[in-house]
Amino acid sequence: MEHLKIYLASPRGFCAGVERAIEIVEGALDVFGPPVYVRHEIVHNKYVVNQLREKGAVFVDEVDEIPKGANTVFSAHGVSDAVVEAAKKRGLPVIDATCPLVSKVHKEGQRHERKGRQVVLIGHPGHPEVEGTMGRIPGGVLLVSKVEDVEKLSVKDPSQLAYVTQTTLSVDDTRDIISALKTKFPDITGPDVNDICYATQNRQDAVRELAGKVDMILVVGAQNSSNSNRLRDLGTELGKPSKLIDDANGFDSEWLSGIETLGITAGASAPEALVQGLIERIKKYRDVKLELLSGKTENIIFKLPRELTCRPDHPRIISR
Repeated sequence: MEHLKIYLASPRGFCAGVERAIEIVEGALDVFGPPVYVRHEIVHNKYVVNQLREKGAVFVDEVDEIPKGANTVFSAHGVSDAVVEAAKKRGLPVIDATCPLVSKVHKEGQRHERKGRQVVLIGHPGHPEVEGTMGRIPGGVLLVSKVEDVEKLSVKDPSQLAYVTQTTLSVDDTRDIISALKTKFPDITGPDVNDICYATQNRQDAVRELAGKVDMILVVGAQNSSNSNRLRDLGTELGKPSKLIDDANGFDSEWLSGIETLGITAGASAPEALVQGLIERIKKYRDVKLELLSGKTENIIFKLPRELTCRPDHPRIISR
């Protein structure tokens, strides 16, 4: 059997926001009992969604599909004010699993709007996070997804302009668009670079390290996951054949032809179990030697909502 060196990216897989969102659904099921209704996929990963479904979570597209008064969770991507109001009208007790970093973007956009600034959002059209953010900032939001969009922008007052970004975009993803915005609108204001989602940036940095060592890169993640697609695209841009697969079932052994070194990473909503399952699948075809790359240590933990932490009768729910 031929040898294959596999380099594992670090960090990879779950970020703190995803871990928190999953724990919220599991905690709600534990505290209130099934069913617990979740608007949209809690995170973009079918494996995670199916596991939660087996425990009693019910996933719906809109809140009007949820029985009146039923326990409800909003996904990690965030929701618009209209969704919040619709839930209130149905009397739904809601636990909000919106990632705190997404909530921070909402607050920044709202702050700019209160100061009379028109807000530009850098993001992908149709993404749940983008739809939620646009629906949280009063007065309307201008969406740009590429440099060419900037030239088409028509604003009320160039001196009263601000921008925010989708959290699943890295510094590298937004650099050219921000540069174009600042060139066209010199007075535009925006967030500090430290406001970029740490997990997005760290996982892209890890792919850059992988690309310098391997013949090919495999990204474990959902096809509708923005950050997973970007990891695949980045590997390709760095000159390495790169594939995005949901799990081991998406692996094709023919990809290993002529490959001596392979890099594996995972999107922020992909569990480690899927990575390990892929490695076991590859071991059927090659004699594998694993090496974990050194990378940035992630020790961020987001607190759980009070609805779950203020329940002394349920000791398994621990305040973080």
